[in-house]
Amino acid sequence: MTRLKASPLVEALQGYSAPLEGRRGFLRLDFNENTIGPSPKVVAAIRAIPPEHYAMYPEYDHLKRHYAQVVGGAMEQVGVFNGADGAIHAVFQAFGAAGDTLVMATPTFGYYAPCAHEQGMTIQAIPYGLPDFHYPQQAIAQALQRQPRLLMICNPNNPTGTPVDPGWIQATAAAAPNTLVVVDELYEAFTGDTVLPAGLQQPNLLVLRSLSKTAGLAGLRMGFAVGSADVIERLERVTGPYDVNGFAVTAALAALDDLDHLRAYVEEVKAARHWLLPQLAAAGLRHHCHGGNYFLLWPEQDPEVLVGALRQRGVLVRPMTGKPLLNGSVRVSIGSLAQMQFFWKCYQECAAQL
Repeated sequence: MTRLKASPLVEALQGYSAPLEGRRGFLRLDFNENTIGPSPKVVAAIRAIPPEHYAMYPEYDHLKRHYAQVVGGAMEQVGVFNGADGAIHAVFQAFGAAGDTLVMATPTFGYYAPCAHEQGMTIQAIPYGLPDFHYPQQAIAQALQRQPRLLMICNPNNPTGTPVDPGWIQATAAAAPNTLVVVDELYEAFTGDTVLPAGLQQPNLLVLRSLSKTAGLAGLRMGFAVGSADVIERLERVTGPYDVNGFAVTAALAALDDLDHLRAYVEEVKAARHWLLPQLAAAGLRHHCHGGNYFLLWPEQDPEVLVGALRQRGVLVRPMTGKPLLNGSVRVSIGSLAQMQFFWKCYQECAAQL
């Protein structure tokens, strides 16, 4: 039987995949999701959707105007996407081509690379600095002298938590006008480091956000791109006219109307982090926690064995096997104080038995 092949680029592509099946009923500390859930206003808003709206295509202008007010821009500077992943894919489709170069620090979010490869781009991956995983500013600046097509900055970085100074990002974008500088700010709420709204004056600076990590809408896939109207318009050229469903729009509007719920969750995560880090230090465990709602832990046991043992106790964490600079570690999301106390109890039990 003849096997139908895709395009040469797709045939050579190794797609981004994550073990997202069979996770319900566990304490989910593996994908940096909100571990408590959305605002009650979100749940009420979705339940109140009239039946006739199920049969209607979604509308986006009201949400764009609302989010523009949140970030200090204009409606034309906001694009809505099927999660931040949808925005990332659109960035590469709109601005990446065969022979172009993507510059990024590594390790970082795993979806950038397959999106670049899909377009036939070359990747210049510059390692974070050890031992503290600092951002390689000098090497990045040198790489930009060759005018790459894209620079991706995850701020704070997933999985290292590394923050990047927003002032440096803006100055770097200004010095590289032929490069689109994309700042992935999905975890911005946990650090407060953002290029917005000042960055909206920079035509080659684009910011990505979502309502997955803080607002608890990961299952509804709600992402935003914020930047110059010209860049947003080009991203929208390569996306479907109704890629974001109406339930997500309704949920997003309700979540943005209850920012106090979002802020309370962020503060709960910070309190849990404040409790947990001394426990790790007292146990003599190597760990790294800087920004975001997650930390890296180097267990004394085989990471894969530890992951399995924790799963048996109802806790999911993610091994960093194969990630540059991170072999031997696991990434653990930070939830509420009670959840992290449960994680620590389970970890100690596993450590004693393995």
